[in-house]
Amino acid sequence: MRIIITSLIIILSFTNSVFAQIDTTQVISEEKITTWELAKYDAGLMWGGFKQVYTSPFKWDQDDWAIAASIAVGTAGLNIIDDDAHDYFARQNEDIPGVVKDFGWYFGSPQNNYGVNGAIYLAGLFTKSKKLRKTGILMISSASAAGLIQTISKSATGRARPNSGSKATFRPFSNEGGYHSFPSGHTILSFTTFYALSKQFDNIWVKGALIAGGMVSPVSRLWAEAHWLTDVALSTALTIVVVDSIDKYLDRTMSNDPAYKERNNKISWQLQFGGNRIGVIGTF
Repeated sequence: MRIIITSLIIILSFTNSVFAQIDTTQVISEEKITTWELAKYDAGLMWGGFKQVYTSPFKWDQDDWAIAASIAVGTAGLNIIDDDAHDYFARQNEDIPGVVKDFGWYFGSPQNNYGVNGAIYLAGLFTKSKKLRKTGILMISSASAAGLIQTISKSATGRARPNSGSKATFRPFSNEGGYHSFPSGHTILSFTTFYALSKQFDNIWVKGALIAGGMVSPVSRLWAEAHWLTDVALSTALTIVVVDSIDKYLDRTMSNDPAYKERNNKISWQLQFGGNRIGVIGTF
C-alpha cells in the first residue's frame, strides 16, 4: 500500500508542476462557475467519453476497420507462441524484485487504480486546472469503458489462466477466477492510466517513461503466470484504441470549457508619460 501512496504523490507532484508550467503560457480569465457546477459538467464529459467508445464503431471508416482487423490477426498470431512466452516469463519470476511485482499487482487493482485517477481529477477540479481535469476525466472514462469490455469478455470466453489449464481450455461463463484470463484487467487499468497521462506531454522521453511504467503491470501478470501473452497484448491494444477515441472526443468537447476563457492575444506592456502621470500600461 505504501508503494501506491508513494506513486500517487510522485504522479501528482510531477503532473501538477508540469501542467502548471503549461497553463502559465496562456492568459486565462476565470469565468464565474462553482466547483459543484464544474463537477456536474465533468460528469457529463465522463459519460460522453464512455458512450463514445461504444458508438464510435458505427462511424468507423475503412482505416478504422483495418486497424481492428490488424489487432485481431495479430492477437491470433501471437497465440502460436503463447506456450513459449509463458515458459520464458515464468523462469524470470524468481529474479524479479518484489517491489516491482508488488507495484504491478497493486497499481492494476481497481481500488488503487481508481484512487490514483480520482485524485488526479480532484486536484484538477479544485484548482480548476483544465489540463489536470481533462487528464482525470480521460483516465476515469477510459478505465471504465475498457474495463466493462474486459469484464464481459473474460466471463464470456472463460479462457483458462496458465496456472489453471492450457491456452486452448475454455469454460464460458464460469464463476471460477481461474477461467477469467482473456483479456487482462490489470493490464487495462494500469496501461490506461499511464497511456492517458503520456498523451498530455509532447516530450518523447516523458512519453516513453510513462508508457514503460504502464507496462509493469502487464509484464508482472506474465511473471505471475496469471495471463497468456495474447491476453496482455489484446488488452494493451484495446486500451490504446479506447484512450485515443475518448481523447479526441474531449479535445472537441472541451474546446469551449466553461471554467476558462482563453485569450489568444498577448498583453503588450508600454511605459507611458503624460501630463502629471507616469506608469506602465498593458494593452490586450
